[in-house]
Amino acid sequence: MEILTSEKTSLKSRASSFFYELQKKICVTVEGIDGQKTFFIDRWSYPQGGGGDTRIIESGGVFEKGGVNFSDVRGELTERLAQRLKVAPQGFQATGISVVLHPFNPMIPTVHFNLRFLELQNGDRWFGGGTDLTPYYLNEKDVVHFHATLKEACDKHHPSYYRRFKKWCDEYFFIKHRHEERGVGGIFFDDLRDQPEQTFAFVQDVGNAFLQAYIPIVNYRRKDRWGDAERQWQLQRRGRYAEFNLLYDRGTLFGLETEGRIESILMSLPPAVHWKYNVQPKPDSREAKLLEVLKTPKDWV
Repeated sequence: MEILTSEKTSLKSRASSFFYELQKKICVTVEGIDGQKTFFIDRWSYPQGGGGDTRIIESGGVFEKGGVNFSDVRGELTERLAQRLKVAPQGFQATGISVVLHPFNPMIPTVHFNLRFLELQNGDRWFGGGTDLTPYYLNEKDVVHFHATLKEACDKHHPSYYRRFKKWCDEYFFIKHRHEERGVGGIFFDDLRDQPEQTFAFVQDVGNAFLQAYIPIVNYRRKDRWGDAERQWQLQRRGRYAEFNLLYDRGTLFGLETEGRIESILMSLPPAVHWKYNVQPKPDSREAKLLEVLKTPKDWV
């Protein structure tokens, strides 16, 4: 795919190239683990300019649904979105990668990861992104590994980054109407404008840390046994995931405001979900243990 830019060495071009290559690396790794299915590749064009590459895996050996989306688009901010960004309506360029993996096995957490770069016609530009883990059954060793890997990537750039972005993640992935976290967090950052070259180096390290943080968990949990009770709890908790993405997620809202491609925007939604009425786990159960952590975020490393 041609990366859209008039300046082949611009920061936007380099970010776009990194995101595109990372997409391919993630897909190859996921296919190798799944062992049964490969990604369907859907290349698309954005009406105002540019396009993207959405890759979907479904009904595989490990992953019930997964999406790895790359986009590189340009267009005009709507009046509403310009107000939200506190700028005048103007042209924009945006590029990014977005990943969501929903495993079959309820013992394997769902994971989300995205990185993005946005540049406005007035010259303002910034990076954003992050990754978070959404388990259905809490295995603290897995969560510690996930956070420790992210902390290592953050520590290469600034000693405050992990604590700062971990806190930001806990605050961002909070389901307000449920008064609970979506999962056990990770890191989240947005509007990083200062020192763009140093920030891009940080973004690349976060991107390269994603597979190291998540894949060992998949390999360790994929043989864990589960039955219908675990499946029903997974489907119920997936409802929380869908609620957050549809009501609060910035990427979803940005895509809808800019009239983006709906199939790519909503690829993050789980393939099967339950909203059974007033489900309450038994006291001291594994399900109750998860909810305790979701009500009160922990420091994992």
